Amino acid sequence: MKDLTPPKESLDPIEIASRDEISALQLDRLKWSVAHAYENVPFYRQSFEAAGVHPDDITSLADLARFPFTVKQDLRANYPFGMFAVPREQVKRIHASSGTTGQPTVVGYTENDLQVWGSVVARSLRAAGMRPGDILHNAYGYGLFTGGLGIHLGADYLGLTTVPVSGGMTQRQVRLIEDFGAKGITVTPSYALSILDEYAAQGLDPRESPLEVGIFGAEPWTNAMRLEIEQAFDMHAVDIYGLSEVMGPGVANECVETKDGLHVWEDHFYPEVIDPVTGEVLPDGEVGELVFTSLTKEAFPIIRYRTRDLTRLLPGTARSMRRMEKITGRSDDMIILRGVNVFPTQIEEQLMCVAGLAPHFQIELSRPDRMDVLTVLTEAAPTHAEAAARDAAAKDLAHRVKASVGISITVQVSDPGGVARSQGKAVRIVDNRPKDG
Repeated sequence: MKDLTPPKESLDPIEIASRDEISALQLDRLKWSVAHAYENVPFYRQSFEAAGVHPDDITSLADLARFPFTVKQDLRANYPFGMFAVPREQVKRIHASSGTTGQPTVVGYTENDLQVWGSVVARSLRAAGMRPGDILHNAYGYGLFTGGLGIHLGADYLGLTTVPVSGGMTQRQVRLIEDFGAKGITVTPSYALSILDEYAAQGLDPRESPLEVGIFGAEPWTNAMRLEIEQAFDMHAVDIYGLSEVMGPGVANECVETKDGLHVWEDHFYPEVIDPVTGEVLPDGEVGELVFTSLTKEAFPIIRYRTRDLTRLLPGTARSMRRMEKITGRSDDMIILRGVNVFPTQIEEQLMCVAGLAPHFQIELSRPDRMDVLTVLTEAAPTHAEAAARDAAAKDLAHRVKASVGISITVQVSDPGGVARSQGKAVRIVDNRPKDG
């Protein structure tokens, strides 16, 4: 793989500023953001007053811990525009969640917000190894989802040549990567595996592809999957993080030269990690739930938003800004099976160690009797499709999960291609347990 380390002179000065400089900037911007939310969003005024706090109470970054959290249900309860802090006419773009699990959450951006969003995505793409003039194959979905258009915004800001292919039509994805000579690809890691399968189906060697870097996000993925993708494509694979409620993609990104966690762009987003049960702020280095406060957003300020993502904060390395460890799972995706906490990434990590299995899987939960049963639905690697090899692979995975996670599972290995493919975020858990149980 090529050395894609960005030249130091290309970085924004704040990326390599001292911690004192970063903290001073954060405090000034935090005071503005909390006051802006209080003065212009009725929800925040009521929430702060109910908690007995006021924006003037913030004299240090630690004072933020006195303020109440914001959760997804608060956004749904103020649908569609109740969380906007500027007149609707000043909102230049609106994005929203799909609303498949409830009322959609709606977010808005002023012209300045779009400039900031473009700048942090550009910073992320540059940290990943992209340079002005490079071709970016953007396979994130376009539309109300912030992924496709958010990446596109940052690619324009950085001066890339963007191929806005979006998701789906996997045969065409491969053809355009090859024909256009894309250096980078932005896509979910699970769909990257589908593109990898298509390379094999077309008889093409992915290691000969023009791709030099893949920028993957929108779902948790393991370092084992990173290794699989890097070796298959002979390219760098880095993590990008974001969520619509905080901005969209570009809140944090791994630096290609270290790949040791995602640097949070702390000049625009203030991170905390809390105990998901008590809400207590945890010191850096301890695992908990990630919470974000926006520092510069005008249309849609967000104060102490509980992301439900589990991680820990670490000191900066390639940049001065703190890192967040790769997301290990979500507190609301955690499976409690016979008293044991289980995350899909734990299953994935063990699956990637079994040579006879392809890296595609789903977890099915059922309750045939009184006890919950976890079944991993996976598929044989093309080289291990015979029955004996599949049985051996199933036993190997079950043994590894038992040894590492401490639970007994059932493994069903289908023919190659038997697990449903995702063209966006992977659906990892299928819960078929009785709803009244």
